[in-house]
Amino acid sequence: MGLTEIYEKGEKLLRQRDIGFLLDGVETGFVLKHNRLVLDRYTFHQQCIDAKEATTACHVLGVKLSTPVIMSAMTMPIPAIVEGGLSLTAQGLKEAGSLMWTGTPIPQDLKEIVDTGVPVAANVKPFIDRKKMFQDIEAVQEAGVQWVGIEIDSGQGTKVGDRLMATDCAPLALQELEQIRKRVAGPLVFKGILSRKDARKSVDAGADAIVVSNHGAHTLDYLPHPFQVMDDIVEAVKGDAVILVDGGFRRGSDVLKGLGFGASLVGLGRPILYGLAAAGKDGVHSVVHEITRELKRLMTMMGASDPSQVTRHILLVD
Repeated sequence: MGLTEIYEKGEKLLRQRDIGFLLDGVETGFVLKHNRLVLDRYTFHQQCIDAKEATTACHVLGVKLSTPVIMSAMTMPIPAIVEGGLSLTAQGLKEAGSLMWTGTPIPQDLKEIVDTGVPVAANVKPFIDRKKMFQDIEAVQEAGVQWVGIEIDSGQGTKVGDRLMATDCAPLALQELEQIRKRVAGPLVFKGILSRKDARKSVDAGADAIVVSNHGAHTLDYLPHPFQVMDDIVEAVKGDAVILVDGGFRRGSDVLKGLGFGASLVGLGRPILYGLAAAGKDGVHSVVHEITRELKRLMTMMGASDPSQVTRHILLVD
């Protein structure tokens, strides 16, 4: 199956299930619709004379990957899609040379997922009960994940449509982020950055990386797409932290735009769910593989030999 067929089949199957509502966005649904509009504003500055075949391999925060295309942070609703869904997702991502990123609730079999050999990052929410938050931070580290992620944008929980999903969270203070830094031995990632000020505070708190993200349209309505704030954030970070991005990315062309804006890796949320629903492990692998193949073709014709060579000048704004 090609990407279009996987997406159509996967979404149709998920919409038929009780979990289908999770594909929707918060309140008015603006964020989901707006994501695509912003992504489509940019076209490419082709530079193909003397072009050489590109490689998509990359090395980020101690992890070697075959592609800059990774899974965005999520656990729910993967176990409900198919029996053993998290394990199948891990296998598909491993075969694609990608990275798996779990969310909350922390998978009970997180250690077994890590043991498959797929690189794993794990997110923790800013629970009102800070003791529980720190217990979760310790638990994911004990499981052996490569990176620990903190959802700094879940301070008011999450919401889908009019339904509140996570209500047991509270915003984190800079001092608390500094405390988290002291408790995390490996790379620490703050997810949900959408402003210059939060980006700089993240760096000051000791983040090794930040994820510029509007959280899959599941936190606040009328948030911007990452591209609307990326230039400001890149300038604020000044190379002191790795920048990752997610938010409506569906094709290799979208990923190339993310790299052009300064991201080292680009996350996929719903596409992973569509792939799993459409064809299990093979569907997850196919989504990442096909997007990576599209990306490689584009990079070659933009004169970018590897992901680190993709720069802002390849992008033209409509």
